Amino acid sequence: MAPSTRTWRALWGSSHPGPTLVVTALALALGLAVGLEFWRLILLTTAVLCGQLSVGLSNDAFDAARDRAVGRTDKPVARGEVSDRTATVAAFVTLALALVLSLPLGWRMLAAHALALGCAWAYNAGLKATAFSIVPFLVSFGIFPSLATLSSAEPTVAAGWAWIAGAALGAAVHLTNVLPDLDDDAHTGIRGLPHRLGPRVSAVMAALAVVGGAVAVLLGPTSGDVAAVTPLSWVFFAAVVVVALLTLVRAVVRPPSRVLFRLVMLAALLLAVQLVASGGDLSG
Repeated sequence: MAPSTRTWRALWGSSHPGPTLVVTALALALGLAVGLEFWRLILLTTAVLCGQLSVGLSNDAFDAARDRAVGRTDKPVARGEVSDRTATVAAFVTLALALVLSLPLGWRMLAAHALALGCAWAYNAGLKATAFSIVPFLVSFGIFPSLATLSSAEPTVAAGWAWIAGAALGAAVHLTNVLPDLDDDAHTGIRGLPHRLGPRVSAVMAALAVVGGAVAVLLGPTSGDVAAVTPLSWVFFAAVVVVALLTLVRAVVRPPSRVLFRLVMLAALLLAVQLVASGGDLSG
């Protein structure tokens, strides 16, 4: 029997649609910055979308028992709108689709995407509960710009500054995403790096990471030549710094909330748009 509309809606809600769409948009922006052919751009974007769907679904499937224990009413799997098994199957199906769609873009792109997704799944499967919880984010976001450059007709890994910018954003994403769930996580035995650092230290580190990523995107394409930075790049840099400051102030004056994570996602989109608008060369 085909899944009902209610099941599809629940699966979409379990995929963490906000972050999934933002990361997919980042892939599209990076593909445009690299100048990919249309068919390559579509494959890259669709492969990343499927991969992110698998990450979100696997997260909710693996966490279902813990989410029920703390009464997470925002999770469709925990609410019983879709079964653990269905979410798990959907996670593996979308993971397989992500890898199949990556294959026509070359074995290098396939390997890089598999590594990034493997890190994300490893986090969901248990690394989130350790002091090394940030490592999967550093690796997967660090390699993320290379998904675009490796999808080109002449594949190459992204420039070092792009790795730095990606890893910095990955750190900020991790440090802010879990802050609203610290108490629930403590009750279910999850003690990742942000839990050990505490909410305010994590927020400060996230803001610094965002600024670090912005500096990398600002100066990387010009090999550190400040005079060569375009006015448009400075405008985007200033916007990202403002977002980082808002993240910091919000963390200090108010309890942790999803707003911090959304601000980091906004910063990521601004950096991607800056790359496209300024014509920055991602190739290493």
